[in-house]
Amino acid sequence: MLSLEVTLMLKHLIRPCIIVSGVAALLASCALYVKSDVNHALIGTVHCHTFAWAGAFHGDSPLRSGIANPLNENRLRTAIAAHLGPGGIQPTASGADCLVGYGIGSNTVVEDGYPYGWGWGWDPYLYREGIIAVDLYDAKSRQPLWHASVDQSLYGLTGAEAEKRIDAAVAAIFTKYPAG
Repeated sequence: MLSLEVTLMLKHLIRPCIIVSGVAALLASCALYVKSDVNHALIGTVHCHTFAWAGAFHGDSPLRSGIANPLNENRLRTAIAAHLGPGGIQPTASGADCLVGYGIGSNTVVEDGYPYGWGWGWDPYLYREGIIAVDLYDAKSRQPLWHASVDQSLYGLTGAEAEKRIDAAVAAIFTKYPAG
């Protein structure tokens, strides 16, 4: 039988371990998962010192009135440029070594349903899925060098909350940026 002092000491040691483990598991589930792909045949031969934008969401695109609002596009460009700069890749108006593309998207996903009531019906599960992506191209050949994306929804967000999510997504994406 353990003494009262030993029992209390064990409780005081075990409780923080359980709490720390639970918090760590919760934070790990909140981390953004980045999908990345590299053109290994080309990435070592192209040296990006300058970049230009590969495009933008223009005028009468159907995206303009939906998810791709011009303020979020500007926030995304600013976040990307902020991550390229410390790597020695600076923006230029002409003669860029590399082109940078990006995307913000959203769609409604319909998954298998779930039963309700006493088994008399089946409701589909609907949710919104969002994505933010960054692409890097060789400016001369127009061949892709690198692509990375993260699941991050901006649906219905504006202002500081949209900027926070965009910054977090771009920071996560650039953890997969190929060195060299």
